Amino acid sequence: MINPLLKQFDTPFSATPFSAIRNEHYLPAIKESIAKALKEIDSIAENDQAPTFENTIVALERAGSDLERSLNVFFPLLSANADEEMMNISLEVSPLLSEYSAAISLNRKLWERIRSVYDKRGSLDLGVEDSTLLKETFDSFARSGALLEGDDREEFKRIKARISELTTLFGQNVLKELNTYEIYLKEEDLEGLTENLIEEAAHAAAAKRREGGYLFTLAQPTYVGFMKYSCRRDLRERMYRLYTGRNMSGEFSNIEIIRELTALRSSLARLLGRPTYAHFSLEPTMAATPDRVMELLSSLRDAYRPAEQAELAELRQFASTLEGTPVELMPWDYSYYSTKLRKAKYDYNEEDLRPYFKLDNLISGVFGLATRLYGLNFVETYKVDLYHPDVRAYEVTDGDGTYLGLLYTDFFPRESKQAGAWMTEFKSQWFEQSGENSRPQISIVMNFTKPTPTKPSLLTPGEVRTFLHEFGHALHGLLSQTKYASLSGTNVRRDFVELPSQFNENFLTNKEFLDGFAFHFETGEPIPSELVDRLIASEQFGAAYACMRQLYFGFLDIAWHSIDSPVEDVCRFEADATESVKVFEPIDGSLVSPQFSHIFAGGYAAGYYSYKWAEVLDADAFDRFRCDGIFNQATASSFRRNILERGGTENPDTLYRRFRGQEPSITALLRRDGIIKGS
Repeated sequence: MINPLLKQFDTPFSATPFSAIRNEHYLPAIKESIAKALKEIDSIAENDQAPTFENTIVALERAGSDLERSLNVFFPLLSANADEEMMNISLEVSPLLSEYSAAISLNRKLWERIRSVYDKRGSLDLGVEDSTLLKETFDSFARSGALLEGDDREEFKRIKARISELTTLFGQNVLKELNTYEIYLKEEDLEGLTENLIEEAAHAAAAKRREGGYLFTLAQPTYVGFMKYSCRRDLRERMYRLYTGRNMSGEFSNIEIIRELTALRSSLARLLGRPTYAHFSLEPTMAATPDRVMELLSSLRDAYRPAEQAELAELRQFASTLEGTPVELMPWDYSYYSTKLRKAKYDYNEEDLRPYFKLDNLISGVFGLATRLYGLNFVETYKVDLYHPDVRAYEVTDGDGTYLGLLYTDFFPRESKQAGAWMTEFKSQWFEQSGENSRPQISIVMNFTKPTPTKPSLLTPGEVRTFLHEFGHALHGLLSQTKYASLSGTNVRRDFVELPSQFNENFLTNKEFLDGFAFHFETGEPIPSELVDRLIASEQFGAAYACMRQLYFGFLDIAWHSIDSPVEDVCRFEADATESVKVFEPIDGSLVSPQFSHIFAGGYAAGYYSYKWAEVLDADAFDRFRCDGIFNQATASSFRRNILERGGTENPDTLYRRFRGQEPSITALLRRDGIIKGS
């Protein structure tokens, strides 16, 4: 039987033939592709001809295409549609990939050829993209231990393999424990909950054959909705403690994994001559050093702290007045009372907007934003396989009809899917040696409120924001026009990658955008102007609290990756690291670290700050649109040309200045959040 992963996909758009791929195909395909790729690497390293940019750097870039094809199916599905067998396969794959990576980066002959080309770079007359590829290749090898000798090389390989194994285990533990929580409530426990939440819970209970009950899980839409609307403080506390107490003990505990993983990362950094993993990790970023990261985080803390304290004082007074007795705010109270306060101040409740955000209409609206800004067209296609019935696929073309790529959308929670939202790709963009532009296949995956037997999927403004965010990432991938896959799309510096996604979020409060698709799902009436005005007026509500929450994650991340010795007490460590940005006192049995997949399983180690870094950029970038006109074609064209199409082909500082005409400033962000006033 032919393994479908071991040949080019002979399908429309060269799309992944999901229906032909079974679990038993993955491991053999990956093993065979690794062996083939290593032969390709050996042929480059053993080449008798003098090292050149083409026969060494470009040849290395093109090597391993079969392996990339297999991995670009396996890993996206491992996050979006995995079963126990796939998780077990990933545990076998992880060390294989670590060994493969080490075999390349520690190949002495290959390294000597790369260094030879790099040393004569000044005489090669390379273009911008070629120069970037050469530098990225050299730096990647240097950072992967190419300069190490003897026992240090073996230690490096051991550490890398163990880190890969631990990050995989961490992510699996988070998903597995999340899926164990089933909270059954009775009708008298539902006070305050929305009709949509109740109906969904009843439907979920019925599916489990628990007639007459209501099933709640810790899936993000369910948990967030419950914490906002449940009048039962005891149940909010119960849900909070369950949600924040995950992975702290028992079969799926991540505590020991965190200790070992952070210690190994610290050892890896010292092995490569850096004082901490944060120093090592930040070298290839816009920020460059931990000091610059801490400067940003601290300046935001100092700017937002007074506003955050004022917000909490107002919320505490409101809650006490509402309850008729002094209320000591606890973390499980914030969402509940802030939702009520927002409603009282602005006559705003995000549930009032949910009927106007029918998912099918929103899809048209979000796609239409790309049409209006960049001239893109999206047409659903039924020519390609889908990996789950919830998934839809779209053919994306440019204004002149040129094919740009495929976009897959996967919106709803299920047990086989990780929590959260993300963009990934089944294939990236590059130019073939023949000159053909090989186009990408992008996927955006979310966990939105599901439709029920009586209602379609109706989203909250927060979920609309998430859609806009991930769609921004998708555009970064779809519009890529680069020579090399390793520099295409979202393959940019980590603190630059969130700019296109967070930039897109700005349109949530743009009335002209909302008027194009926000119609009541039953009456067809357009969203009322006064409701949009209340949404806009309420956007700054809680901005300081939200910022401090992000800073909590950022400080915690940098602390974990600035250690120089193993951590004994994880709880004490987290409390100390976040002392200056905490909003509430630590709760026994509640931690962020054991579920912090971004930094312990998701590639954001010493990089969580990048969300705030990019937020400064996105506010500053949108400020130009605000001044020029939200849908100004010249401005949109410049953003597409200089940001969305260029991937990682140039220094992001250069790309951003080329678009903006100046250095980014924090001012636009502070103004948008209401921390400073004025136009």
